[in-house]
Amino acid sequence: MLVTSPRYWLASFALFLAGFATFAGLYDVQPLLPAFAAQFGVSPATASLVLSVSTVMLAVSLFAAGSISETLGRKLPMVVSVFGSAAVTVACAFVPNFATLLGLRVLEGIAISGVPAVAMAYISEEVAPEALGFSMGLYIAGTAIGGMSGRFLVGFVADAHGWRAALVAVGALGLVCAIGVLALLPPSRAFVPQKQSLRGHVAAYHAHVRDAGLPWLYATSFIIMGAFVTIYNYLGFHLAAPPFALSQSAIGAIFIVYLVGVAASAIMGRLADRYGRRNVLWISEGIFVAGVLATLSRDLVTIVAGMAILTFGFFGAHSVASSWVGRRANVNRAHATALYLFAYYIGSSVVGSLGGIVYSAAGWNGLVYAVAALLTIALLIAIAVLRPMSARAESSDSRQA
Repeated sequence: MLVTSPRYWLASFALFLAGFATFAGLYDVQPLLPAFAAQFGVSPATASLVLSVSTVMLAVSLFAAGSISETLGRKLPMVVSVFGSAAVTVACAFVPNFATLLGLRVLEGIAISGVPAVAMAYISEEVAPEALGFSMGLYIAGTAIGGMSGRFLVGFVADAHGWRAALVAVGALGLVCAIGVLALLPPSRAFVPQKQSLRGHVAAYHAHVRDAGLPWLYATSFIIMGAFVTIYNYLGFHLAAPPFALSQSAIGAIFIVYLVGVAASAIMGRLADRYGRRNVLWISEGIFVAGVLATLSRDLVTIVAGMAILTFGFFGAHSVASSWVGRRANVNRAHATALYLFAYYIGSSVVGSLGGIVYSAAGWNGLVYAVAALLTIALLIAIAVLRPMSARAESSDSRQA
């Protein structure tokens, strides 16, 4: 599927809607964490579990979703996923206590899992190799807009009508997007059903884990997502406290910097196609670190600028690493992307929750230094460890061209 074909743009828009709806439903709770802490009388670290339990279940469920899609195809799991996640988001608005909210957020993670791994596999199979980086960037841009919109919308609705009304609004928007995905997403043409046994699925995952390069990309995924979510999880607590004392809507408005991620995904994906994945990966990670350190400032404008910079770096790195996984895995791509996203969301859950402990013990500055140190590991992986893999990939691309 070439970029110039109408089918490409139809599929891109449908995948944009799928990513938008599911990521809005996943991350809409992030600006509401201070509200949950106040409503249910829990600590910041405990409140963060509302997001962490969803990402853990999403990570675990990716294996089942990826395996099912190898048999049933790509479209059906994604359509069911978007409808299901929207319905659960609406249900979260009516919980009587924190335990029920956590239970529904577990279901949210399971429901969402049908989109991420399957969408990446769909793109890897249907899009021409020379357009893969750009296409993956467009999909990730859609998830960025969804994540931003969910956060942004709940901030303003919550200030006016409370957090319950905010969740209803996001869920209703998700249902509209689900209808769009059902109507617009073209069925796969390159997909070949593979009726694998449980042993076959395990063997496919095992082969990817034994690959010389893929585990390093999975480690990169774990680190960059864990660092990114940690900063965003506790930014609201930092800015709600003196000397900033921002309102819920003002904190939600800061998430508009996610638009920078939209540009980063497309731009860095295209640059990776042209200049090499490793080069663009370590540059993106360096930008990420610079943005994180900028949030140490006591000036609000500088903090917002730092958030924009780190968001650009994160989405650039994620776009490059995820497309690299799809390019390197010649077979069982849904399994390969499921492993990548498993590491991605486990990083979100584990590092995001541990970040709450660091924040409570060492404050914002301590959290920032811890995240910067973690990102330095990812930077070293990209610069030193992935060099041989990058050289082989570029040589292979040249031969195929």
